[in-house]
Parts: sequence; C-alpha cells; structure tokens
Amino acid sequence: MADLLRSAASGGNWTTKELLAFNIRVVDANLLVFFGSTELPAVSANISATILNNLDMPDGNLSKTDRHFFQYLKAAEQSSSKESAVCDFAAFILGMLDYDDEDRYIRTRKEISFDMAGQRVDAKANMCVMNNLDYLLLIQEEDECQYFSDDLEPQLIAATIAAYYQNNLRRTDAGLDALPTILMPGITMVGTAPTFYRIPVSPKLLEALVTLTYPQEETIVYRCLPPVPDKQKYASEGMRPLTNRCIVLQSFQAFKASLDVI
Repeated sequence: MADLLRSAASGGNWTTKELLAFNIRVVDANLLVFFGSTELPAVSANISATILNNLDMPDGNLSKTDRHFFQYLKAAEQSSSKESAVCDFAAFILGMLDYDDEDRYIRTRKEISFDMAGQRVDAKANMCVMNNLDYLLLIQEEDECQYFSDDLEPQLIAATIAAYYQNNLRRTDAGLDALPTILMPGITMVGTAPTFYRIPVSPKLLEALVTLTYPQEETIVYRCLPPVPDKQKYASEGMRPLTNRCIVLQSFQAFKASLDVI
C-alpha cells in the first residue's frame, strides 16, 4: 500500500486507511502468544463470589464494591447508554483490579497529541492508566454492541502512538533516554466486552508519520479476544453470562502485567 495518499489526520479520524498507509496490520493472537501461557490466572481475590455467581444485583446487604459493579454493569448494558456509561464501567473494573496501585492512576477523556506531516494532531483516549511520567495503557470505547467497530481499532492505535510520542517528550524534558520500540498495551470496549491489544510503537513509525512515508518494516498489532464460549455473541453479551464474566475478569487480571512494559 505504498502508493496510498497520506495526509495528516487527527486520531479520532483514523480509519483502516491510515493503518494500510503506514503498514500497520492487526492480527489475532491466542493466549500463549499474547499472555505467554495457555491458561488464564485465577480471578483476583478482590472479586467476590457475589459478582461471579449472580447475573443481577441480589437482594440483601452488599459491599459497596459489589453494589457498584452491578450498577455500572446495568448502566453500560442499557441500549440507550452512551460512551460515558461504558467509560464509567471500565474505570470501575480497572480500579477494582488495582490497575491504579503503586504510582498509577486512571484518567478519562484525556486529550493527547502527536506529530504528523509536521503538524501537531490531536488524539483522544476515552481512558488511560498513567503514572507521573508515562502513559501506560490506553482504552477506546464504543457504546453500541457490534463486533469490532471499524474505526475503534485505528483510533486506539492512533491514541497509543500519541501516548508513546508524549512519553518521549516528557522523558526528554526530564533528562531521560527516549523509549526504544515497545509493546504498548491497549483495550477496546464494545459495551461490556473488552478486547486486548499489544501495539508496537517505534521511532521509525513516528518518523514515517512525520514524513508521510511508507515504512518498509510492518508493524504487527496483536489482538486477543477473551476465550469465551461463544465469540459470535460476545460483543452483544459482554460480561452478562457468568462464564463470560469470569473469563473477562481473568483476562483483565492477566493483562495487568502489561503495565510494567515501561
């Protein structure tokens, strides 16, 4: 696709065209390739049996965490829900699973930017996990239940490139070495159904964006769908079936190790 027309585009306007134009390809990966193991870890001790064993909020006294899980789940599942409800649910899940432990914290609606064709273009992450220096994880969300929204992946990749670019700017300002090629973690959320990504970002890819040239080296993004029993219904069912719920929470637990990439 070296002959495709290239021009500066904000992250929110990225489509599969930009992926083709800059030699970026998304491929599916199994658990072994993606997580380095054929088995997911046990569900976090933070997750109660109430969450794992009840489709809906049960009667009786509940802990605040359990009550919030069912409230956020219901809001995100409603057909009239918007991205904000999905964002609220995702932020709750990350917090429940301690993605914001140590020096990390969670931001929503974070606007970041990167250089493309000599221009500063914007990219917006629906949510990110960061520490005092680096962006560690980017999340893009879709309120409608569909299987892999066409532009959701390109927008996640653009936001991840912007995060890498900003990480290097901050490191330069702090007198630190720039990052080499790294696998940045990312998540797309369609309703309550997450898909996990490992996105390689390199100085050569940034250079291609600045110069609007076709990189000779292909960037391969790895995508992993949680191993739920019915993948065809996953986008619409999300974490509603209890089996799905357990597997998705296990996947989040396994993916947390990706935060140590930087």
